[in-house]
Parts: sequence; structure tokens; C-alpha cells
Amino acid sequence: MADGTLVTLISVGVTFLFMLGVPVFLVIAYWVVGCSFVLGLTLDNMGAEILNVFNKGFALLAMPLFILTGDLINKSGIARRLSDFAYACLGWLRGGLAMASLGACGLFAAISGSNSATTATIGSMLHPEMVKGGYDERFSAATAAAGGTVGIIIPPSIIFIVYGFLMNLPISDLFVAGIIPGTLMVVGMQLACWIICRINGWGYLIPLQLNRVLKTAFGAWLGFFAIGLVLWGIYTGKFSPTEAAGVTVGFCIIAGLVSWLLTKVLSLRSDKTWEEKSYGEMLVVEGFTLRQIPGITMRSAEITGILAPLIAISVVMQQILSLLGAQQVIGDFVTSMGGYHAVLFTAMIIVFFSGMVLESLPVTIILAPILAPIAASVGVDPIHFAVIFLVGASIGFITPPYGLNLYVASGVTGVPYFRLLRYTVPYLVALISVWFLVSLVPDLALILLPNK
Repeated sequence: MADGTLVTLISVGVTFLFMLGVPVFLVIAYWVVGCSFVLGLTLDNMGAEILNVFNKGFALLAMPLFILTGDLINKSGIARRLSDFAYACLGWLRGGLAMASLGACGLFAAISGSNSATTATIGSMLHPEMVKGGYDERFSAATAAAGGTVGIIIPPSIIFIVYGFLMNLPISDLFVAGIIPGTLMVVGMQLACWIICRINGWGYLIPLQLNRVLKTAFGAWLGFFAIGLVLWGIYTGKFSPTEAAGVTVGFCIIAGLVSWLLTKVLSLRSDKTWEEKSYGEMLVVEGFTLRQIPGITMRSAEITGILAPLIAISVVMQQILSLLGAQQVIGDFVTSMGGYHAVLFTAMIIVFFSGMVLESLPVTIILAPILAPIAASVGVDPIHFAVIFLVGASIGFITPPYGLNLYVASGVTGVPYFRLLRYTVPYLVALISVWFLVSLVPDLALILLPNK
């Protein structure tokens, strides 16, 4: 039997396994091992390539650290303080609580770097509040899912780390390039949210109170400090992304332990409302104990244990795709489209439809090494293309049939997956509009970079 026929049969087989729900890592690993035998590659080659990834992967150390940061700020109560501040600022608008949840997603993303963690944290905290506040439960869950898309765009971003590692780009530059596009994504979704809530009359209004804004901002100081620490360190070059992740984890651990100790020593109650707390009490969050840290760390380690092997095996996958000529075929097709904009929009369409069936990590691993050099050949700045690529991949989090954030939101809110789909449409329109704006105006991604 010809090699091409065997590769096709293997591909069909692993696709069937993927449809049955087999984890993506195993699907790719089965395909890699099968194709390696067909092409005459030894398992030693696969082992050597995987080992080489981790030997060169200092930048990848930032990934588990930022995942841990997200879990720490959630457990400590810092995430709740950020959402309270967002609501104080936006609750006077129709749909203010829903808009605040989107703003809270942006603030949480600026510390955690994970889309699923952003959706799960903000969804579990604010979905019950939104339902109580007169919002449709399906819309509320869809809002949490949509807000999570910025988790991989607003720095720090786990997927930017992976992209920078794969494409040999400065991760700090990628982080800075994601600030404005990520902010525009939040604003675009908030505008769509406001329009939908105005049409349906959802949400109870609260008065805009300067005291409430100031007090909740005061209470969220730890979150703002963590965000500022990351951005300042990376933007000024004081920290590499990996060092910034380590510093942020250390800060969150100290803040959580000290806060817990202070709540016990001062007998502070966490169930008080913002009106009942003094400014001094607002300085302290709930925190966590030393005994809780291993459990928090274990959860982060489980997520890292899923992502790291997938990155490693995907490097071998790229090697096999190159030997099979797949990169050449896709490259020729995209290049044949013509000039700058034709190539760029064709690449965007490929990323969009890939994101509908795959998570952002395999989309990045498979397509970035193919599309990025083609985009560069027609004059697209590599950093600009990285942002375009990953904004497109993030939209896949709320597009069926995959839509990872929809599954996460469904899990934490109890709203069935298919009942969310209708309410994601306005957010998809907003995100796609921002995506095209970012693709047409490179300065939105590049203007903050000192060397551009």
C-alpha cells in the first residue's frame, strides 16, 4: 500500500477518535507515531525532538507560572474585588452588570493569561448575580464565555508565549502588542452587550456613586498592582516574561497569606458589603492558608500537564507535515491569492474555520509555522501577524461546533451548551469587527512597541 494511502487512513482514523472525544494530545500523538512508521522515522527521532523542545524552552516556564497566578488571584478574592470595581463603574448603564463582567474578564486576563480560567472564574462569580439582576440566564452565560476570549490576547498570554517560542519572536513584544487589540475586544463586546440589553430591557440600574467607585478601586489595589507589575516589568525590560511570571506568583502568594493572617488577627468578616467595610478593611482580601497552596498548585499543574506535552509532540508533527509537503501545498494556495490584503484575508479565513473545530493551541502549532512566513513574504509585520492570528484563534472559543469557552461556561453555570449559541452572535459580530480593524490598522498592534 502506498505511503500516501496509509497516511490518509491514519488521518481518517485519528479524526474519528477526535470526534469520539479522545484528548487532542493523544489524537496528535497517534497520528505522529503512525506517520513516523510510514515515513521510516524512528521513535528515537521523536524522543530527541521532544527533549530538544524542553531543553530550549526557558520561555515556556512562564506558562505554568501564569496559570498558577490566575488560580491564586481567584482563590485569594482579588478577582472578586476587580469585578466589584468594574460593576461600580458601569452599573449605572443599561446592561451595566453584564458590561462589568466583560470588564472584569479583561482585568482578570491581565493577570492570568488563560481563556478558560477567565470564563470559569468570572462566570462562576457573576452569572448568579446577573440572573438575580434580571438578565436572561442564557445571555449571562454567553457573556462569560465571550469575555473569556480576551484571556489569550490581553497580556500576559499563555498562547503568545507558545507562539513566540514556535516562531522565535520576542514574547515581551507580543505581550505589548496585545494590549490595544485586547482592550478593543472588551470595548467592542461591551458595546454589543449594551445594545442587546437596551433592546431587551435587561438589568437593574444602580446609581453612579463616586464613593462606591473609589472604595471598590481601593479594594482592588492588589489586582491593579499585579497588573501594573507585569506590564511595567515587561514593557521596561526589567523582567523577561518568565521572570515576570515568577515575580507575580511570588507577589500573589505573599498577598494571599498576609491577607488571610490579617483577617484572622483583626477578626474581619468577608461577608460584609462594600458599604459596611471601612477603607482599611477594603485593603485586605480573604486570602488563603499555607495548607491550601498545594491544592491550588496541583490544579495549575494539571493544566500544564495537558499543555506542555501537546506543545512538545506538535514539534514532531510539524516535521512530519513538512516531509509530507503539507506546508508547501497550503503555502502555495495562500500565496496564489495575490498581494498583501488577499494573502492576509485568506490566512484569516483559514484560522477562523480552523478555530471552529480545534482549540487555539493546536491551531497555533499547526498553522502558525505555515502562514506566518507567507504573510511576512508579502510585507506583513511578524508581530502584527501574530496578533491577527491569535485574535482570530480566540474567536474560535465561542464558535461551534468546538467553542471551548461555551463548554466551560455551560459547566460553571449549568446552562446547556446549545442554549448559549443564539446569544453569542452579537459578541461574534463585535469580535470579528475588531479583528478586521486590527488587521487593517497595524498601528493598533505596533504603536506601543518602542522599536517600531
